[in-house]
Amino acid sequence: MFKLLSEYGPQGDQPKAIEELTQGIESDYRFQTLLGVTGSGKTYTMANIIANVNRPTLVLSPNKILAVQLYNEFKEFFPENRVEFFISYYDYYQPEAYIPSRDIYIEKNADINDILVKMRLSTLKSILTRRDVIVVSSVSAIYASGNPQDFSNINLYLRKGEAYSRKEILTKLGKMQYTRQEKDFLGGTFRWKGEVLEIFPPYDDFGIRTTFFDNEIEKIERFDVFNRTIMEEYDKITIYPAKEFVTSDEKILSAIEEINKDLETQIAYFKSEGKLLEAQRIEQRVRQDMEFLQTLGYCKGIENYSRYFDGRRPGDAPWTLLDYFENDFITFIDESHIAVPQLRAMFRGDYARKKNLVEYGFRLPSALDNRPLRFEEFIEKTNQIIFVSATPGPFEMEVSEQIVEQIIRPTGLVDPKIEVKKTEGQVDDFVSEVKEVVQNGRRALAVVLTKKDAEILSDHLNLMGVKSLYLHSELDTIERSEVVKKLRNGEIEVVVGVNLLREGLDLPEVSLVAIMDADREGFLRSETTLIQTIGRAARNVDGKVLLYADRITEAMKTAIDETNRRREIQIKFNQEHNITPRSIIKKLPEDVFAPFKDDTIKEDDYLFAVEENLSPEDYISLLEEKMYMAASELNYEEAAKYRDEIKKIKRKYNIKQN
Repeated sequence: MFKLLSEYGPQGDQPKAIEELTQGIESDYRFQTLLGVTGSGKTYTMANIIANVNRPTLVLSPNKILAVQLYNEFKEFFPENRVEFFISYYDYYQPEAYIPSRDIYIEKNADINDILVKMRLSTLKSILTRRDVIVVSSVSAIYASGNPQDFSNINLYLRKGEAYSRKEILTKLGKMQYTRQEKDFLGGTFRWKGEVLEIFPPYDDFGIRTTFFDNEIEKIERFDVFNRTIMEEYDKITIYPAKEFVTSDEKILSAIEEINKDLETQIAYFKSEGKLLEAQRIEQRVRQDMEFLQTLGYCKGIENYSRYFDGRRPGDAPWTLLDYFENDFITFIDESHIAVPQLRAMFRGDYARKKNLVEYGFRLPSALDNRPLRFEEFIEKTNQIIFVSATPGPFEMEVSEQIVEQIIRPTGLVDPKIEVKKTEGQVDDFVSEVKEVVQNGRRALAVVLTKKDAEILSDHLNLMGVKSLYLHSELDTIERSEVVKKLRNGEIEVVVGVNLLREGLDLPEVSLVAIMDADREGFLRSETTLIQTIGRAARNVDGKVLLYADRITEAMKTAIDETNRRREIQIKFNQEHNITPRSIIKKLPEDVFAPFKDDTIKEDDYLFAVEENLSPEDYISLLEEKMYMAASELNYEEAAKYRDEIKKIKRKYNIKQN
């Protein structure tokens, strides 16, 4: 079912890890752990296990950057199978909230990214229609999604040679959340002209054209939306809903009845407690929502009533992505030392926010059931789990029936050498070390404790003739992406950061990592953090780590001992097998969202501006429009180029910077 394509085969510890973990799956082990060092090819090991067991697979990642990286890699490994991407569809999300101490109500505010919506719908369709599916997801997988039965059942089935009434099809498309649009070919729309019905599913890049003779279907075709060329012809086809959350008219009527009952109960409760303002507030808000549901089948904040549509009881777990899979799917949790605590925390944070909304009359108690899964519910809804990390946490180590180490890297690379140096003069010493690294065409990372420290050290390095940029949470996503790209392509030589230089940064050009004030105990200098940070230098044959400290803390000792243990095993293996270590060569990643974007012609913006005789201000407006469009599509590198061009034009024509 799964066809793994790769230029190389398993090497180092990979064959053993693949065999043992595959056997663990086949032996019905509930939990296993792949303890794989940085750069040991954990993703390739996962891919081989998937190909061996041939089951639908969910790969959970703790953040979007890692998810994109994994999605890229699995797409390369399985080009003939379905690899899908499922993360939050918000570019910006401000949840609804109430702050009692200041009597401030914050309305929900969100920017939805159409490309991510398209990818999510593609994911749901793929899981329901085929088994050769790999879904790479963030923790969005545990947040409420539509009922899989509704998504699967509320479909439009069309078959060549059969008769359908126009009213029947129009009604069905409406229930599936498609809208009629005669001009633009947007996903989630349709148009009907004469005997031709054209539907544009949001999960596909192509349109579906159905040609009728009277009420009978003569032809069903898949066509290119822009070129209007026929791609394929079908005898039958299934059109899936345009949105995740769809339901039937019967369920809406039933839901309204239940909402009204709970509203009366809540009003009576508030009045009995002397909370007349809250009683008035909840009545006004909910009655307005019910009116919208009755007339439009939708209301603002409809997700807060999801329990009524699903037929769930108070406290029942919501439907999520996990419910779309068949029962035998397997789950990999990447960087589990971060992801597991994250999965545990999601429910508590969501509940604390919504509790205030319910207590002060902004929402019915049903809003508490529109939530992420509790950790126990997540475990119950999954089948077999493999935790993947270089530093597994206590939970993984405790529950795993098998812990498989993957210490030997396919490239023969060994863990970096570690040197401990005094903090006195640490900056001067680091500058000296960096200059030697730069002369050899390599790059370096420096890890400090605060954002201010990062900025100061970066400025100092630039004054000393070392090209440097800082990286911390106050930079937006575009700027962070740009900094990492500049480091990799050699525009800068050092990046200074706080806590962004651990998981998720795959930088084979880096041969030196310096950890300033390594003996300052706490989260940023825990044994897990230190081991992960040390791993950033493990992708280069000349990897070296400097720990600046005046004493050896327990965390430092553990990290040093573990690194040296792995290093000894790796060196011994290389000697026994006559392996010469070589640095990892990794190309810059491509835009993973390209297949889901509309095919538009890219103009040479500068030539266009000249030909149209645009003023500098108009040219800047054009570039800003393209920059925001690129950013909304998560094409951050392209957005950064437009931003740089805008700055250049403003400087050239002395236009005031915003």
